[in-house]
Amino acid sequence: MSTQSPSEVLAALAQGIDPASGEDLEATGIWRQANVIEALRAGAAALEEHKPHVRAPNSAHVGQPWTPQEEHDLLMAFGAGTPLPDIASRHQRSLTAIEARLERLGKLTAGQRVTRNRFTAA
Repeated sequence: MSTQSPSEVLAALAQGIDPASGEDLEATGIWRQANVIEALRAGAAALEEHKPHVRAPNSAHVGQPWTPQEEHDLLMAFGAGTPLPDIASRHQRSLTAIEARLERLGKLTAGQRVTRNRFTAA
């Protein structure tokens, strides 16, 4: 059994996956509510932001155009439920860039992104 970080547990729950078994959660439950999913994603992203590898990713691809292969790999990883911070690390891009590309590809909405407008005044 692999050890999961708290952010990985939250990310799995936000995707409707049991973090222990990897199986889909029941079709009904509080974890299916949009505000709960948003809160789980925000929590996972906040935890990841405090990790040095996420705050300062390898900049090899920062500002570079996305290749068709890289987009394909992104979509496959996202579809498989890979946590977004892990995808960012693999692609050597920021979490913001990953979410922006997924939004552009129609896989996330602006409201589902946790890196946009996180620091608005209350």
